[in-house]
Amino acid sequence: MELKIFSGQASRELTKKICDCLGMKPGAREFVRFSDGEFKVRFGESVRGCDIFIVQSTYPPSDNLWELRLWINAAKKASVKSGGFIHAVIPYFGWGRQDRKSESRVSVAAEEAAHMIEEAGADHVLTVDLHAAQIAEFFTIPVDHLYARPVFVEHFKRLFNLENFVVMGPDSGAAKVAESYAQRLDGRPLVFAYKMRSGTNQAKILHIVGEVEGKDVLIVDDMTDTCGTLMEAVRVLRERGASKIYAFCTHGVLSGPAISRIEQSELTRLYVTDSVPPKKYSPKIEVVSIAPLLAEAIKRSHNNQSISSLFE
Repeated sequence: MELKIFSGQASRELTKKICDCLGMKPGAREFVRFSDGEFKVRFGESVRGCDIFIVQSTYPPSDNLWELRLWINAAKKASVKSGGFIHAVIPYFGWGRQDRKSESRVSVAAEEAAHMIEEAGADHVLTVDLHAAQIAEFFTIPVDHLYARPVFVEHFKRLFNLENFVVMGPDSGAAKVAESYAQRLDGRPLVFAYKMRSGTNQAKILHIVGEVEGKDVLIVDDMTDTCGTLMEAVRVLRERGASKIYAFCTHGVLSGPAISRIEQSELTRLYVTDSVPPKKYSPKIEVVSIAPLLAEAIKRSHNNQSISSLFE
């Protein structure tokens, strides 16, 4: 079964990097947008009976999610399933923060997004650092949930002496993530924060548990959007006497005031992956590519090899 990899509009550069890692070229495809805003997608080569991987992050606008659904639909109608499979590679699963019914009369957008992808005809999903692991359970098809942790850990160990570092999760949801990083960063001490949300994209840290005075701090989280929680963590850490402050956030959504907040803050550096294309350059932001991770996962999936062993 022939392996072919195609990109959606949201992940063109990342797809090229993935293909470079695998020594192949992205599949030929066409994307046409009409004057009224509608668009159509078309494969520029035969995909009949192939093992195809469609790479597309689904961050807003909702066009990105809809486009992924159209690519899957086009693959199905082009007879991929006459011996082949359709894999949706979603580096950043957008709408993932709406993963539960947190109040009355609200939708659960993550569940609906999962249903849209599956109903379109996907056979398998590869995604990275879901906002909540339970999102994988919204699918009935196989989901391989990858972690950017090994990419970040390798990068950080290459750059820094870890002796003076502590690892922090900026809220209770990131505590387990922080623990997994600390274990792989030579067992560095952990720091925990307790936060309270005062509104949409607004947060206040109430308490920090752990010693940070004179320490370099590495904050880890699955994503950062407007950077409200991250900047609040930086503020409190500096008040407590922390030295240099770094952050690893897999998905750098960086919307609204995020970039200006980072540049005006005492954050030393923010590391993000290329799951979401950077909107603006900042000397305080460094992009670490997850292309090698996704390339290896795609290769293993194609060859029916273990993917979970990548993280053991």
